[in-house]
Amino acid sequence: MRVFVTGASGWIGSAVVDELLATGHEVTGLARSDASAAALAAKGAEVRRGDLDDLAGIRRGAEAAEAVIHLANKHDWADQAATNAAERGAVQTIGDALAGSGRTFMLASGVAGLTRGRPATEDDPSPFHGPDAPRGGTENLALEFVERGVHSVSLRFSPTVHGAGDHGFVSLLTAAAKEKGVSVYPGEGTTRWAAVHRSDAARMVGLGLEKAPAGSRLHAVAEEGVTSRAIAEAIGRAHGLPVAAIDPAEAPDHFGWIGTFFSMDLAATSDVTRELLGWTPAGPTLLEDIAAGAYGAA
Repeated sequence: MRVFVTGASGWIGSAVVDELLATGHEVTGLARSDASAAALAAKGAEVRRGDLDDLAGIRRGAEAAEAVIHLANKHDWADQAATNAAERGAVQTIGDALAGSGRTFMLASGVAGLTRGRPATEDDPSPFHGPDAPRGGTENLALEFVERGVHSVSLRFSPTVHGAGDHGFVSLLTAAAKEKGVSVYPGEGTTRWAAVHRSDAARMVGLGLEKAPAGSRLHAVAEEGVTSRAIAEAIGRAHGLPVAAIDPAEAPDHFGWIGTFFSMDLAATSDVTRELLGWTPAGPTLLEDIAAGAYGAA
């Protein structure tokens, strides 16, 4: 299958490209830099130069493909409005390009904000609608294209997609611990983050491309919820740092913007996804990765 992948050189995207190529698909990756283009070409993928603001290029990439996997996002935490606008523009463009074709459109989403007081499941619809919502309300926007003849599938990734080389949330928590000289957790440390190893997430995307029905919501979740205290303790052990509790109200000042997320309960299950795809996560756990030095060693 000819697959167009945005975010093809990113943390998740690069693993997805490897998975697709290994299973016989032809991949064209969107690349905004010379380094990204060279890395994709070295793997045997075709390269389309551009970024999320190049909507004409994204449209051409989608029109030439049999499936689109949209993983790119600006992730500009200082300007969420611009990030959301770019995301919505890209999803609208891809959906319009694929309308009436029956071709597959998979897009990255997440489990944050879906539920309160219990783990999120695949049956929980996203509450985010419209351009001003988180991620520009793009999960619902993409799924609305099912009625326009697009095989849309939502890829909900865990808050931490971990592994050696990860520069995401756990790396920021680790950096804060090393800078402050203490690894802290908010409150009683009972808030939880779902987690999945990068290799398992990429394999789930590949299986979803082959098996997921239109309108599906897939959860890339291997661990339902790792507590903030367990994460802080693992970082402390890995870097020889003391561990302490912090008032949740002080978390943003201590960590920066990531402190708000560390205080949120972002647990989720993946029972439906596992049964639907025959997907069984096999990679290391988050705590195993931290202990093994995936986020640096003491």
